[in-house]
Amino acid sequence: MTDRFLKQRMKMVETQIRLRGIKDQRVQKAMEKIPRHLFVNEGLHDQAYNDNPLPIECQQTISQPYIVALMTEAMELTGSEKVLEIGTGSGYQTAILAELAGRVFSIERIASLANAARTILDALGYYNVAIRVGDGTFGWREESPFGAIVVTAGAPKVPRPLLEQLAPGGRLVIPVGTRSSQMLLKLTRLSDEPEDVKQERLCGCRFVDLIGENGWKD
Repeated sequence: MTDRFLKQRMKMVETQIRLRGIKDQRVQKAMEKIPRHLFVNEGLHDQAYNDNPLPIECQQTISQPYIVALMTEAMELTGSEKVLEIGTGSGYQTAILAELAGRVFSIERIASLANAARTILDALGYYNVAIRVGDGTFGWREESPFGAIVVTAGAPKVPRPLLEQLAPGGRLVIPVGTRSSQMLLKLTRLSDEPEDVKQERLCGCRFVDLIGENGWKD
């Protein structure tokens, strides 16, 4: 089947990803491969490869391609990791992770989004993904520790359960700040102590709220 969006996808990666400093070739190739337009409503297919976020169902969003690439690169995935994603949303970031990691565990608080993402991921053959509906701010303790964790919603603070479930040497990428503006942080756990982390500031950003017991209260 001809992929009429292939040229747009390749252009997206060249102009929005590679030329803006994303050097991880595995991330670049994953974003060249995965059909981003399938993760938005059909009426938005022609905008799917633009340099901006787009609305999805339930007042949520699919993140700007560059931000997806930046967060994914910061996780430093090599292919064998067990990864936790907080906020499945459309499933696009989930697909990127499934392409780059060994196993992906994703938590979504809105059941209809989780079900829609599962359908698309199955259709694309990403069977190394487990999705559950619940409060992502508690993490997924029975599957921990994780080599990397990504949070795709803005938090008032870093939820402690996520630090506890991060393996020593693992990376946590999360937007932290107010409801209107956050800083994208990368935290690397340095030892067996959850508080022993190296923190890096990646860029300013704005995400939908991380709703939950250890996030914003709805």
